[in-house]
Amino acid sequence: MTDTTTTTPYATQTDSQATDAPFEGVYPAMTTPFTEDDAVDHDQLAANARYLERAGVDGVVPVGSTGESATMSHDEHVAVIETVRDALDDIPVIAGTGSNNTEEALSLSRRAADAGADGLLLISPYYNMPEPQGFLDHYRTIADAVDLPQIVYNVPSRTGRSIPADVTVELAAHPNIRGYKAASGDLNLISEVIERTRDEAFAVLSGDDGLTLPVLSVGGTGTISVVANVEPERTCAMVGAALSGDYDRARTLHHELSPLVRELFAETNPIPVKEAMYLRGRGAPRVRSPLSRLSEGRREALRDLLAAYDERAPGTIDPTAVAPVGTGGAE
Repeated sequence: MTDTTTTTPYATQTDSQATDAPFEGVYPAMTTPFTEDDAVDHDQLAANARYLERAGVDGVVPVGSTGESATMSHDEHVAVIETVRDALDDIPVIAGTGSNNTEEALSLSRRAADAGADGLLLISPYYNMPEPQGFLDHYRTIADAVDLPQIVYNVPSRTGRSIPADVTVELAAHPNIRGYKAASGDLNLISEVIERTRDEAFAVLSGDDGLTLPVLSVGGTGTISVVANVEPERTCAMVGAALSGDYDRARTLHHELSPLVRELFAETNPIPVKEAMYLRGRGAPRVRSPLSRLSEGRREALRDLLAAYDERAPGTIDPTAVAPVGTGGAE
């Protein structure tokens, strides 16, 4: 695939205000492209990373949930991190290294650090459903041992248990625990975490594209985003507008992106976004079993939707003109 130059309205139309937040802006949760024989397509992965950097994102997050980390070996994790790190010039790589096994998460975090990761994203232990002390012990074990900035990832729809606010606030005092990916869908919880960590060098990032603007409005500092893989310029423009206080423009862009966000979560993430990347020429739509390709009935709607975005610049689309019929669903 041939890379093409991309420009973004993020820097030219909005200038975000400087803060002491350790993570601020747009961090795409990268997909992992696979070949037809189910191997990682490292050439396409590197091309996707370069495309996102040129589009103006503030960092990238490989091998998280969107990167299908659950079906990848540790060696594949490390190889993906190395490929992405080598492909980029200036932006940080925040590697997904979480597990429901503390020792496994610690081992993978150490290997990610050795591979050149600039930070870590750690999903809360899934399936085990720990108590508050278990959450604290898990995250502190890794933060004490690996000297990289780390982001606690709360996504109870995938893990079975939400991290309590009291636990997050305690963790925010650790010098290596620098952020929180908020994917609970609970704005009251997210707002409480922001309120109670305002005196820490601690970032709260939206982990739910549909709630990014609301999270920013109560003090969030950015997003770890699925839709930014497909529309990085629009996502950067929206977040940049909100961070600089231009909420009229931010709302316009939020509503403009909303039809695509709904379509990207109409089936289990990352099934739709892999299809969208394929339609944009950025890798095959292949996902690893037990996931399956986007259903045929949704492919045409997604194709038509992306065509509408391709025709118009950020901030110029009427959302009612692009919204597919019957979209919906969640991660």
